[in-house]
Amino acid sequence: MTHQTHPQVLNSTQAWPLHSVAATRQVEQTAAGQLPANTLMQRAGLAVARLALALAPHARTVWIACGPGNNGGDGLEAAVHLRAWGKRVCVTWLGDEARLPADALAALQRARAANLQWLGEPPHDLGAQDLCIDALFGIGLSNHSAGARPPSHQIRSCIAALNASRAPVLAVDVPSGLDADTGTPAMQLIAASAMKSWADGAFDLKTLQVQAHHTLSLLTLKPGLFTAQGRDAAGRVWLDSLGIDPTDNTPTAWLTGPPAANARPHASHKGSYGDVAVIGGAPGMTGAALLAARAALHAGAGRVFVGLLDDAPLAVDPQQPELMLRPWPSLDLSHMAVACGCGGGSAVRAALPRVLAIAARLVLDADALNAIAADTALQTQLKSRASRRPHSTVLTPHPLEAVRLLASIRQTACTTAQVQADRLAAAQELADHFACTVLLKGSGTVIAAPGQLPHINPTGNARLATAGTGDVLAGLLAALLAGQGQADAFAAARDAAYRHGRVADEWPDGSTLSAGALALCVGLSLVQ
Repeated sequence: MTHQTHPQVLNSTQAWPLHSVAATRQVEQTAAGQLPANTLMQRAGLAVARLALALAPHARTVWIACGPGNNGGDGLEAAVHLRAWGKRVCVTWLGDEARLPADALAALQRARAANLQWLGEPPHDLGAQDLCIDALFGIGLSNHSAGARPPSHQIRSCIAALNASRAPVLAVDVPSGLDADTGTPAMQLIAASAMKSWADGAFDLKTLQVQAHHTLSLLTLKPGLFTAQGRDAAGRVWLDSLGIDPTDNTPTAWLTGPPAANARPHASHKGSYGDVAVIGGAPGMTGAALLAARAALHAGAGRVFVGLLDDAPLAVDPQQPELMLRPWPSLDLSHMAVACGCGGGSAVRAALPRVLAIAARLVLDADALNAIAADTALQTQLKSRASRRPHSTVLTPHPLEAVRLLASIRQTACTTAQVQADRLAAAQELADHFACTVLLKGSGTVIAAPGQLPHINPTGNARLATAGTGDVLAGLLAALLAGQGQADAFAAARDAAYRHGRVADEWPDGSTLSAGALALCVGLSLVQ
């Protein structure tokens, strides 16, 4: 059975299924039962070696840090191939032969016969043209690893050396120390809980999590590679399925692909693309509402109305005169897609009962979310929308706003660290409780809805880490809801996140991306 390494999947042109560690182990177990012994590990080692050679064809030395389990076995198999291809291969092996799984033991025996250079400590002579391979843990370590022990000094030394090396780092399956399900630093949490008896209790992330330049995910793609700290830790992500088709196993989530092309028919008019109302912009925060409205306009809404929550509102937006500014109570929301909360301050609280009751389709952002988190009556009204207008509401919290909503649900304190520790679970909890779509912003934005597998958005970068970009996303999303009529809010949220991030990905290097510029350009991201 043949297999082939796929190119980079981050920002790919298709959706990809993501499998949890448990689902991946099931795929592995099923495949191993159908193949001769050691086949999967041999395929994995060959895949790693081939990618290593492609990434560093002129490497004089390849250093492979091999851990005590099957991930280390994959590294040992790769070492055998690279040595056979003429590379100087140095191996630091941290295993115990008496405790090795059968496949890893067979790999160790082959490696010992391959004339490798075995090092007790990381090498110090690697150059930028060389290569490091992280085969310490892979998916063998997670935030929930039973009986996990504190990382040894030797393991921490290897991780520190990988992170400090001038040579690029290729991680096998998952960067060591990263939880494959959540994208959080597993070893750091294990260390924090297991090392309380240590004298200082201080931990340096540089010795507890590998920061790879490339990651070759084996068999399946894992959710943690694409959200929380996963994108920074994994670098460019590659996939080798090792010739195994995982389609018989239900994915845990999906990595979102690009929206379908949406060419507009010639015989159309502004009424074909719906009306958007933006309600927000309390005194001192008018800009947030205008950013959302401009984004909705440039994303293709037929008409955009702005209801400012200000006693002395603008009569016109001089930079965007197409926007229609109206007192918000005068707007007929029953046929509109409404973006509510952008710069709403405390004034948005008074608008929410009518908005929740009447809006045909609804995006709740920023201060609207904070008001709902603080008011149980509004929470009840939000939940009841699902029975009257199913699949019509999207919440767009950033992590701190999600904290406030979750604390109100759980009736107990919650922290951003807890939300970030499992972004998929946090988004799903909010979606299930409020019976609506939730778009949890951040690195690897998560889109969740009741009865749906969550999606992780692959687009976007740090250019979006500036004030107002969230308002732009709310306006873009409202435009998609308006243009798609009664279309499912989950699909609209998924597409909006992808298009919003793609503008940042395609922005010229060295040029700052402001929220105002982003609002003007979101329409360009609709073109395939």
